[in-house]
Amino acid sequence: MEFDQYLGFLAFLTILTIGFWLMIFLLTFVVPYWLGGNILELYKEWRDKKKAKRSV
Repeated sequence: MEFDQYLGFLAFLTILTIGFWLMIFLLTFVVPYWLGGNILELYKEWRDKKKAKRSV
């Protein structure tokens, strides 16, 4: 294995590792936060709509 191949292999491993940890971060923090926020907003809209219907 020559030095250029070694550098290419290291670059490949670096990119692969960054992609792996990015996917872990997205799946464990960003997606649940996004889903939780959407569900909370839908609940608030539903509650306000129900409250408006009851008062009229």
